[in-house]
Amino acid sequence: MATRTKQQTELQFNSPSRGRVDFTNVIYDLVNFMEEDIRKQYCLIIGTDSRANHLIEGGAKDVEFVTAIIIHRLGKGGRYFWHKETRGKIHTLRQKIYEETGLSLAIAQKLIGELNKYLSNTTGDPALKPLKYELEIHVDIGERGPTREIIKEIVGMVQGSGFSAKTKPCSYGASTVADRHT
Repeated sequence: MATRTKQQTELQFNSPSRGRVDFTNVIYDLVNFMEEDIRKQYCLIIGTDSRANHLIEGGAKDVEFVTAIIIHRLGKGGRYFWHKETRGKIHTLRQKIYEETGLSLAIAQKLIGELNKYLSNTTGDPALKPLKYELEIHVDIGERGPTREIIKEIVGMVQGSGFSAKTKPCSYGASTVADRHT
């Protein structure tokens, strides 16, 4: 029996339809959902939202972060999974937004590495085309409000990591789905 690493056992997600699932089962569910209708287009969305819980030492805040993974079958609905964690010593809004974005990027990197293993055509059958999806990072920032000052920085951070960035009002992965669970 293989032993699990600490990271594997800690990375648990919740699903409205499946309950609590580990990261491997999130991958299986995403792949199965896309394989249900291989003719459709898919958008994979990752977004993180946060909420400050209470003040801790030195004026810092203890912050609860929720990262959502959404698979959207364009025109035909979707599914989502969310992961919650708490981190302390967040002093500023800028730091909180960078932390949200960093969490989304970390999940995106891990996710695409695993997803591509399952979605590539390894059978050699030219009739079987690999499933394709667009991946977007949704960040909870917009032109209105205090986050407008860091839009270029955060979008640059996401694009520099090789992903497409969506901001408010188009960043529903962070501002609606993840926000629902903070």
